Amino acid sequence: MPSARQRSKRALPGFGLSLGLTLSYLGLVVLIPLSMIFLKTSSLGWTRFWTVVLSDRAMASYRLSFGASLAAALINACFGLVVAWVLERYWFPGKRFIDGLVDLPFALPTAVAGIALTALYSDSGWIGGLLAPLGIRVAYAPLGILVALIFVGLPFVVRTVEPVLRELDGELEAAAALLGARRWQILMRVVLPPLLPALLTGATLAFARAIGEYGSVIFISSNMPGVSEIVPLLIVVKLEQFDYAGAAAVATLMLIASFILLLVINLIQAWTRRRHGG
Repeated sequence: MPSARQRSKRALPGFGLSLGLTLSYLGLVVLIPLSMIFLKTSSLGWTRFWTVVLSDRAMASYRLSFGASLAAALINACFGLVVAWVLERYWFPGKRFIDGLVDLPFALPTAVAGIALTALYSDSGWIGGLLAPLGIRVAYAPLGILVALIFVGLPFVVRTVEPVLRELDGELEAAAALLGARRWQILMRVVLPPLLPALLTGATLAFARAIGEYGSVIFISSNMPGVSEIVPLLIVVKLEQFDYAGAAAVATLMLIASFILLLVINLIQAWTRRRHGG
């Protein structure tokens, strides 16, 4: 009978080599480039660093990027849940086509999305032409940024909620209805509790995707400093001005925000596992 040591070797052949290749690949692709951002930022010094990241122009871009991203994530959480519910619970003609449209923001180049949204929501576009007489301007305004971020973030919520909806037992809803529960009671006490972790995860992913969006936003936004300039655009502007250290400083702040979002996502997933285990 083979020993435990021999069995472990056969169970994971080449583990040392595979681990070495994995760590080397992650180091070259992820760790070294990210560490260079911190290294470039360190050349500024603390005083210059805080001056750059807390400037009026930078603060305006933070408020716009994080505020619009949060609003887009909340809107996608609401309507993404509705879209996922319809796609999972009902059959209708063209369902597969609609289901494929949900993934379109994943496959469509962001620049193409920006051009399409600009043509649609400009004052001469199909939708923008209807809103312009009402005094609502979408393209070349902060509202256009919100529209673009909603567009790119919707699939994250829908695709995160769908598997949970698929596993949700419809008999629980029927039993609640037979016991006299109203529709809003069924929604709040039967449907939403098991969907909440997935919904939070999808909304967080949509928020993380939105704060780094660049391609679709620069076309539909006027890109005016202090008004409609997002953080990724501010980084590009600093690079074009050969202010590499300043661009790295703003990028460092965004990188820290990304790490915090990643931590939040992991905490939500851990909470989900504990909840299902309970």
